Amino acid sequence: MTEISKIAFARPGRAPKGVLVVLAGDGLKLGAATSALGIDALVRRAAKAADFSGKSMKVLDILAPAHSGLERLIVVGAGKPAELGEQDWLRLGGAAMGALARGATATVLLERPDGAELDPAAAADFALGLALRSYSFSKYKPTKDANGNAIAKPPAAVTVWVADPARVRAAWAARSAIADGVGMARDLVNEPANVLGPVEFAKEAAGLKSLGVAVEILDEKRMAKLGMRALLGVAQGSPRPPRLVVMRWNGGKAKQAPLAFVGKGVVFDTGGISIKPAGGMEDMKGDMAGAAAVTGLMRVLATRKAKVNAVGVIGLVENAVDGNAQRPGDIVAAMSGRTIEIINTDAEGRLVLADALHYTETRFKPKFIVDLATLTGAIIVALGHHHAGLFATDDGLAEKLRAAGEATGERVWRMPLSSDYDKIIDSKFADVKNSGGRSAGSITAAQFLKRFVKETPWVHLDVAGTAMDSPQTEINRSWSSGWGVRLLNRLVADGFEG
Repeated sequence: MTEISKIAFARPGRAPKGVLVVLAGDGLKLGAATSALGIDALVRRAAKAADFSGKSMKVLDILAPAHSGLERLIVVGAGKPAELGEQDWLRLGGAAMGALARGATATVLLERPDGAELDPAAAADFALGLALRSYSFSKYKPTKDANGNAIAKPPAAVTVWVADPARVRAAWAARSAIADGVGMARDLVNEPANVLGPVEFAKEAAGLKSLGVAVEILDEKRMAKLGMRALLGVAQGSPRPPRLVVMRWNGGKAKQAPLAFVGKGVVFDTGGISIKPAGGMEDMKGDMAGAAAVTGLMRVLATRKAKVNAVGVIGLVENAVDGNAQRPGDIVAAMSGRTIEIINTDAEGRLVLADALHYTETRFKPKFIVDLATLTGAIIVALGHHHAGLFATDDGLAEKLRAAGEATGERVWRMPLSSDYDKIIDSKFADVKNSGGRSAGSITAAQFLKRFVKETPWVHLDVAGTAMDSPQTEINRSWSSGWGVRLLNRLVADGFEG
């Protein structure tokens, strides 16, 4: 997995070395421990020259005086400290890391500029922001120059000075697991498709066995025996064989129904015979971001020893084109027994999910199912890149996800489900067709999926606009965001553990 910053916690010392990072509130208000370092005058002179006032998320970078023993002094604006919430502390950590050069050794003197006691959870959120922002996918860039000298530098090593390191470390443990899970999801999505096919992705998921996750991998013969003709139809145009991966974390009571998470894992999507335009097709290596998020989530749950039973199911295929590829007009029978008319071979993700959803529901009888998929471009037209589309058959589960989205910043927006839209995907020749055209495209895709879930409470998250090539933020500068890992972990932690 891509390396992220090493973060340690300690009590404030007397003489920090390397780069020092401090917080300043509105009006350049500094905390008591920060002022005790004797930097007030330096900060005020530099702030006046740079028109810096401590506004939230603004950064003042100062070349430290030679006698100070420091290389640089970085002041991060905290705005009005009384108004800082969970996401603000996360973003402050990201802003601080963004000001650090790779390879730097840095100390953060973390205290509230208003003198109030710093909540250990806030300090741990700040550290999570540091870790998430430090991620960089540079695996395929040269690490040495022509003379053999190192070019690439590791992420900055950061020590966070806090008044009570033991309590912060305790709060950091779960957040460190989140950082690792998000990093794993980002890595999977950023990896090129020639390296990460269905078999290779399945192998990455199998690596979770070392954390106590039970992993089962179904090959094409097993899926054919189960009747997964919808999923297999997508894969038949590629020489790379499909896989269905089942990951189980059993941290709850023995007879407790599991929470189920299902991910679309199209490792590359050409569109099949309904081929996509060439422009931007390289982004289709990220069409497995739903599966990546589910895999990252299972890593988080196992690492932090979540007190819950959870199952993650990911359908892994490549949608390619050869003489054996399925055609528009073909009819396939899904595992559920429903027949599907293929109208557009580029509406393939819903075929993968149709079998994965039915398999998950019938085998595991879960408490609920949440699926994630980069399913439609239509959801980007509707919501842009700041919210994922949420479609739900259960109001309570939808509300829990909305609340988790507000808490983590991975926001969702509920979209309608209605039998009125079913008419658009009714087929003359089969039970359903896989595309209803441009009109209400994300809704009809969700209506299609709904036909493959019976009575289990179900939510579909269309993450096409949030999982990749999304807006750059204080906590992410990667093409892949790892979206969904923090959201679903929060859903589990707040609503279903214990």
